[in-house]
Amino acid sequence: MSAATYDQVRHVIPEVEWALFEPEIEAIQRLKREQDAVILAHNYMTPEVFHGVADIVGDSLALAREAQHVEAGTIVLAGVHFMAETAKLLNPGKRVLLPDLRSGCSLAESITPDDIAALRRAHPGVPVVTYVNTSAAVKAASDICCTSGNAVEVIESLGTQKVIMIPDQYLARNIAARTGVEVITHPGACEVHERFSPKDIDDIRDGHPGVTVIAHPECPPEVVAVSDFAGSTAQMIDFVTERKPLKVALITECSMSDNVAADHPDVEFVRPCNLCPHMKRNTLTAIRRALETGRNEITVDPALEVPARRAIERMLAVKTRPEAKDHS
Repeated sequence: MSAATYDQVRHVIPEVEWALFEPEIEAIQRLKREQDAVILAHNYMTPEVFHGVADIVGDSLALAREAQHVEAGTIVLAGVHFMAETAKLLNPGKRVLLPDLRSGCSLAESITPDDIAALRRAHPGVPVVTYVNTSAAVKAASDICCTSGNAVEVIESLGTQKVIMIPDQYLARNIAARTGVEVITHPGACEVHERFSPKDIDDIRDGHPGVTVIAHPECPPEVVAVSDFAGSTAQMIDFVTERKPLKVALITECSMSDNVAADHPDVEFVRPCNLCPHMKRNTLTAIRRALETGRNEITVDPALEVPARRAIERMLAVKTRPEAKDHS
């Protein structure tokens, strides 16, 4: 199995590196069988995790959906803390492990329930749409969750002319431009995506004529405006799979390019590299140790379980469209 996996990733992982990864991969596969465990991995995982040990991969929306159907008794969430909390909320009877408890998120840390209470007082009666990149406490104080992949449909499902959308100010502004709904924002941002600028896009186009630029909607609106396509990580993958651009730049966390490139060796990937330090804590060693020790188990305050789960389930009940915004 390991040799077959390496055939898939050999053009993104040098053979000398794979020789170091292989024993860890084999140990993790054995531990998964022994402990009735599955690994859910976000699209930002490094290729040896994404292709080597993950059972289910995807963006935040896909992982939330798939978490509902996991049959194994243990879930290892190779991502960040809020993702593991979401998996636990949807599987209260299962053990959920996070490889490294330091795997946080700048967006989740930018908002508190008190902030939501203040926004509700300032805007009475306006529904609160909360990005899934938040703590269980914040979800519990919200009306409905969303992801970058379904934010448009979630907001449209509410049938209102005004919403409070938290905490990512850039995602909120990009979604507002697509819905015609007035969006009240909060000054949160992703530490990876906020660093991209229109000049970065200009430099990429100058250095790589003919490149197709695909931006994540957590990027500033000025970046989205000069890109060819904007969408969640899952929608980015769909774009590359369906349209097969000869040359593409994914304006997002840089491991994403490696993972997509492994499946599309015929596409040339330009790699602007902004790393998420939290995602990168999910190493093979950390995953193996979590399975070996059972440490880093995620729990949720019982007082938060019902309201937080309700906000997530309301999101999952919204029918989503597969397409993202195309600027071409």
